[in-house]
Amino acid sequence: MEPKIGTVAPADPKAKEFLRNADPVMARLIDVHPDFRPRAWLDELPPLDAFGTLVFQVLGQQLSVAATRAILSRLVENFGGRLPSPAEFLGADAQVLHGSGMSARKVATLRAIAERFADGRLSEEVLAEMSDDEVEAVLTEVPGVGPWTAHGFLLIALNRPDVFLPGDVALRRAVQRAYGFDHAPTELEMDQLAERWRPYRSLAVAYLFTSEYDQHAPQVSGDRRGRRVLAAPRTRMRHTHPEDNSAKPAEA
Repeated sequence: MEPKIGTVAPADPKAKEFLRNADPVMARLIDVHPDFRPRAWLDELPPLDAFGTLVFQVLGQQLSVAATRAILSRLVENFGGRLPSPAEFLGADAQVLHGSGMSARKVATLRAIAERFADGRLSEEVLAEMSDDEVEAVLTEVPGVGPWTAHGFLLIALNRPDVFLPGDVALRRAVQRAYGFDHAPTELEMDQLAERWRPYRSLAVAYLFTSEYDQHAPQVSGDRRGRRVLAAPRTRMRHTHPEDNSAKPAEA
């Protein structure tokens, strides 16, 4: 099978050099991963178009990637070895979707997204032409979709270079470890730290996620719990963040 577009590309040299000069901690992470491919982890997923990326992101709300991929795999099995199109998702029996491991809340959210793709309110082409803020605004109109899901879409589907996830649990843990915080950094502290990485925050995020789970990273903890976490397989690379648009129903 041919590699999915973009997953084989190494980190952008210009972005690497910028981060190296902007932040000595990031420079060390870059040196530890000289052949880093920030999108390589996508090779382990089924092909993701715009709708498929949103399926992956919604499924991942409040779950580890390991749990998300288990649900995603069952969904793929239920649709003949691939992810459903928006029309197929809308036509699917609710029991089939629930049987894949989706909560009723997530089924409702994905049906709302599928409806917008089916009637043309959303499309890959239209979203690709929007600014980051416009994409976030249109996606968070959907009940059950908040900034974390929208930012993940920007990173995965659109490969935008300057996306940050300040509330992501694993990213906060990675920052705490790499930068020596004595507490889990707050979202405000995360945002303040990330200012130095603009306009390449997406690449900084990728290095930090890898640093948290790569047993060869220089921030490996000496305690047994830390060793187990850092040596975990890449399928547990990210832990997700509950959506927080309070005007809309929270994830179950």
